[in-house]
Amino acid sequence: MRRTLAVCLLSTLALPAAGCEVALLLAVDISGSVDAREFAVQMQGLAEGLIDPVVSEALVRGQSAVALMQWTGSSRQVLSVGWTRIAGPQDVEALAARITRLPRVWTEFSTAIGQAMTYGSGVFDRAPACRRRVMDISSDGRSNEGIEPAEVKPAMDSLAIIVNALVIRGDDEGLPAWFGENVMTGPNAFVVTAEDYDEYPERMRRKLRRETERAVSALPAQAIPAAYGP
Repeated sequence: MRRTLAVCLLSTLALPAAGCEVALLLAVDISGSVDAREFAVQMQGLAEGLIDPVVSEALVRGQSAVALMQWTGSSRQVLSVGWTRIAGPQDVEALAARITRLPRVWTEFSTAIGQAMTYGSGVFDRAPACRRRVMDISSDGRSNEGIEPAEVKPAMDSLAIIVNALVIRGDDEGLPAWFGENVMTGPNAFVVTAEDYDEYPERMRRKLRRETERAVSALPAQAIPAAYGP
């Protein structure tokens, strides 16, 4: 009897917390290529995307958790909003308002996407155990400092972290394909492209809908490592 109870308890530790559909980490590019207006567009676009009725309803229904980090060069990543559980519409509205007020941490550094991914994986150490883990990276450039993001992908896969991306293409026609090959990882992961920052809010709204409304990047519960359970 005791052995059976112990086995059941161990199995429970590997499962997501009841009701939590997705732990979503928003990773915002604040490298030197992003000017003040573009930073503001990103933060406002994220806030508007979160309070989109479809996204908001999905987050509430899924009792999901959202966090936000800012990233730029090597050793320059910061968690600006810790994991926030979404229990009702008021939680989404409060989170969106907080995001619009966030100050920018750095302004003049490089683009270290591999380091951002590595830092993000550590953020999930403190996340509620949810059925899905998704890191949502926004960027307007290729990695030009630190570890190559492609080298980090196996570690993300081993931790059941899916990496999606919103790419601001600008003058780099090959940027979406580069992200698809070097950054995007995990079952049903995807890349969304905005031609410029003016398109960012609408593309982000669509991206958040895709990540929350449907079972995108879904993994079976048992695929989440027990070490990251509740």
